[in-house]
Amino acid sequence: MFQAFPPLVFEPLFRSYLWGGRRLATKLGKNLPAEGIWAESWEIVDHPQGQSIVQAGPWQGWSLGQLVQEHPVAILGSRSYGSIGSARPVEAISRFPLLLKYLDCQNVLSVQVHPDDAYGSQMKTPDLGKTEAWYIIDAQPGSLLYAGLKDGVSQADLAQAIRAGKTEDCLHALMPSPGDCIFIPAGTVHALGAGLVVAEIQQASDCTFRLYDWDRVDASGSPRPLHIEQALEVIDFDRGPVDPILPVSRGVGLGEKLVDCDKFRLTRLSQSASYELDLSTCQIVAVPQGTATLETDHGQIELRTGQSALVPHACGQAKLTVGCDTTVLAAQPVFASDSFCGGTP
Repeated sequence: MFQAFPPLVFEPLFRSYLWGGRRLATKLGKNLPAEGIWAESWEIVDHPQGQSIVQAGPWQGWSLGQLVQEHPVAILGSRSYGSIGSARPVEAISRFPLLLKYLDCQNVLSVQVHPDDAYGSQMKTPDLGKTEAWYIIDAQPGSLLYAGLKDGVSQADLAQAIRAGKTEDCLHALMPSPGDCIFIPAGTVHALGAGLVVAEIQQASDCTFRLYDWDRVDASGSPRPLHIEQALEVIDFDRGPVDPILPVSRGVGLGEKLVDCDKFRLTRLSQSASYELDLSTCQIVAVPQGTATLETDHGQIELRTGQSALVPHACGQAKLTVGCDTTVLAAQPVFASDSFCGGTP
């Protein structure tokens, strides 16, 4: 029998990239360093490129990786002894399968694509593939993003456009609004545009192939590397344009289903109400706007704008009370035998 686990709140990990700014502080309340531009806040991560560290409580100072290695079923649930995502039993899983981050897109990101698990596993440094979903927190007037290729664009068409410096002509552009959710499966060409603040849930992977970086250079005056050959190999040219998801109501008190894929489920809880969390596996809870109270057998935690928590399988019962003018995103890893059921988030 595994021991009970309280909800886990982690120290954020800040990432500085040339397209970032300072809105992680002004929009999400992050305690950024006094100087510099900061593009991402990794909220929950277990990856060679970053480890979440428990902020307080009985597991203070532990990394998420340590917890998953030593208490896999308590964190992930007994169904993790099936397979995570595309086919790897939990005994072979070396890390927590999902990553939650916030992004401040002060400038447009590179045009890029992520491989699937099969391709990622064969790389020189093996990694998971990367399927992700974006939730738009804030969008300045005129902000664009790019999601998928225009209808009919072939591999040859895209390769020719890249050589001619006309990559943008092949991309499907849209003007998002706060509250939009865009699902980006592995193999989808994409780029977040300037003026956006975004919450992202993704596979725990840092595998990115850049096709185009808008002819810019980094702080040293050098262009960032491109990976055109690999990108053209992994793009799904049958997918076409990607538009915001139409949320599906799951009934009174159950929130709205945003994404149900073979890597994760994503639900939006935005009505002022209380929700019983499904802990058949763990839940990631993020609050991009407002305040919410997480109540378990271990006590209460108030989550404010920009904060998040991991609620382990072994937490017991968990109730989330969502305040007025609040949006909560609840995400679960998906195991191979799972399907989206009609229960609570």
